[in-house]
Amino acid sequence: MFGDIDFLKAIRMESPEVIPTTVGLLPAMWIRDGKAMEQLVKDFPQFFPAGYSVDYSDPSSIAHGTYRVGEHVDEWGCVWSNVDEGMEAIVTGHPVKNPEDVFTLQIPQNRDGRLPHGFMYLRLLDLCGFDNAMYMFAEEGEEIETLVSKVLEYNVNQVEAIIDNFNGLAVFGDDQGMQNGLVIGVDRWRKYLKPCYKKLYGMIKERHPETLIYMHTDGCIHEIMPDLVECGVDMINPQFRANGLDNLVRVCRQEQIIPINLDLDRQLFPFASPAQLDEHVHECVEALYLPQGGLSLNVELNYETPIENCAAILEALEKYRHYR
Repeated sequence: MFGDIDFLKAIRMESPEVIPTTVGLLPAMWIRDGKAMEQLVKDFPQFFPAGYSVDYSDPSSIAHGTYRVGEHVDEWGCVWSNVDEGMEAIVTGHPVKNPEDVFTLQIPQNRDGRLPHGFMYLRLLDLCGFDNAMYMFAEEGEEIETLVSKVLEYNVNQVEAIIDNFNGLAVFGDDQGMQNGLVIGVDRWRKYLKPCYKKLYGMIKERHPETLIYMHTDGCIHEIMPDLVECGVDMINPQFRANGLDNLVRVCRQEQIIPINLDLDRQLFPFASPAQLDEHVHECVEALYLPQGGLSLNVELNYETPIENCAAILEALEKYRHYR
């Protein structure tokens, strides 16, 4: 679990007792089949906080913010639409309608320390829409420089608001890749995005050098994983399927040692047999395990995965987290 002693030891390469695991149950799972989820937690208490329980009789107590059905407007003016209670909404309204709108875009004034998933790169896409953002990246003009600068300024203010409250572990999430790579390309990423992460994470490291920085990012990002380490990231949460096990072994074990919290193949979960799920976890652990640490396993479950497969995945985690 996040922040437990073995998780921190895995990041620091201090020989954890077991391979730490993180398990996420999306709110939709509790809404769709709360009794089954309750039993799952009872059967596998080692993967959940002590006393963990959910009042699944009331969806409003489970799903919050953009996980609720309806439209939600964030501080930037992006409109989030949700038609599936307990699942994440998508952005359907973008305040930057045309590239020139970036010059009049106002930076929100809140200083509440919130740095939600998608706080930097995805924020650019949310503000403009995918097509406009890609056009601006391709042009490499004043528009994209202005947009990046404004989002970075906002994030700097948010980091400053919370910088003394990370309690040793700062967790960030911002998807960088698509299934086959970075849509803006590595060179543009290094020009526009890398300096932003280096600035934000550098602020934390300068004030609190002992604070560990954890970053989740979906997509094929193995090309920039060493860059993220250069930015100050101590553990990366990459996807198995998008990156491929061979690439992760090469980048994170052979070329250098990069601690990872491997996001196991959630696209496999709904359709595989228990034996196939066991083999999947075994294959990943066998390829990436180091006695000194540097490996954690992450599982995200949603309602597309049958309950028997959820149990099989957790059984495999229990089996292989003791791997030696």
